Amino acid sequence: MVSMKGNNMDQSVSNTYADSGFADAEREALYKTIFTRRDVRGQFTPDPVSEEALSRVLMAAHYAPSVGFMQPWNFVVVRAKETKQKVRDLFQTAHDEAANMFEEARRDTYHNLKLEGIMESPINICITCDRDRAGPVVIGRTHAPVMDVYSSVCAVQNLWLAARAEGLGLGWVSIFNHKHLKSILNLPDRVIPVAYVCLGHVSHFKDKPELQTAGWRRRLPLGDVVNFEGYDQGSDDPYAARLLAQIREDQEKIETQGYRGDFASDPSAF
Repeated sequence: MVSMKGNNMDQSVSNTYADSGFADAEREALYKTIFTRRDVRGQFTPDPVSEEALSRVLMAAHYAPSVGFMQPWNFVVVRAKETKQKVRDLFQTAHDEAANMFEEARRDTYHNLKLEGIMESPINICITCDRDRAGPVVIGRTHAPVMDVYSSVCAVQNLWLAARAEGLGLGWVSIFNHKHLKSILNLPDRVIPVAYVCLGHVSHFKDKPELQTAGWRRRLPLGDVVNFEGYDQGSDDPYAARLLAQIREDQEKIETQGYRGDFASDPSAF
């Protein structure tokens, strides 16, 4: 796709790559994906996920950033009902145990939350981290060993956003005994499960996260978690004041009006 003239790249192509910003419609698609992504549990349909769509979603995950370019992930695709049932049973045991960890006033709410779609979704995927993939010394991990796990989490996020762009729902199930999950999926000792997700077509995406609408927790104001020069430090210089005012305005719009699809064309309006 790149035209060449002798040893020089065509000037029009060079200019295209020099402009690193996205067009409004492209930028809008990114923000729409982010703001309408949901943790899906109960809206899965039995419609199959095509090989083409699954390939694109997995490819997006595989092209996530990773510390030292170690690419520590593997993707265990689970489709068999028997395997799903074993994982579902594992979830149920942990789910029952977890209920007793919450104060009594919240247990009924917890029990009424649907926290997985293991059997309903056509595809389950376990994203793992192979901590030995790049050897004992890895660029960027020398003083922060957990960076390989963070890298696998980046792959999960890429997968999640790509799924939303495909119109596929994804739900992350984390209520497991991970040692037993490793046994079910035959993971080697060096490999740890980072995320177990349910993937499939859905009847609809909810307007807001389910735990938010259920009153489990509220969305934190972004301004409360933006600090300056140090943790839990504010600032009253003009730039900081303008930034915090813009943050308050933007978040109020998206929380009261939802995502309206005009963020790129009018950055002050969601």
